[in-house]
Amino acid sequence: MERILQLLEDNGRMTVEQMAVICNKTEAEIKATMKRLEDEGVILGYKALIDWDKTDREYVSAVIELKVAPQRDRGFDRIAEKIYNYPEVQSVHLMSSGGYDLMLIIEGKTMKEVAYFVAYKLAPLEDVVSTSTHFVLKKYKDKGVIYKAPEKDERENLL
Repeated sequence: MERILQLLEDNGRMTVEQMAVICNKTEAEIKATMKRLEDEGVILGYKALIDWDKTDREYVSAVIELKVAPQRDRGFDRIAEKIYNYPEVQSVHLMSSGGYDLMLIIEGKTMKEVAYFVAYKLAPLEDVVSTSTHFVLKKYKDKGVIYKAPEKDERENLL
């Protein structure tokens, strides 16, 4: 099971046939294991990792740290649930130490849109004590994948 998960995490496009060969299992065994893992919520989905900077799509990413007041009997879960339902929010993480409790990654079309989201949607939430916003200027590595800039043609220096 762990091997199948690692193969999928490394290459979500790997076929069931390829995984069966690598794991020395039948395709039916691989399919059954994957179905069980999906049903149990271990496999949550299949996504491609896109370098949006190489497209025409305009967007801004930001990391937002939140200090929040935990709720009786629910801890941080209720506020995290409220926050992760916003479409701008890509990720929500509970942090174990430091000055902030939750770390969010959000996306918007412009810095102004992100600032508006923080000021008018996040900050006014009853349980949010404070926020700290950090705009992402460039991604170097995400989810284990290194983002490489196009290699510059050295011949340009000769002109």
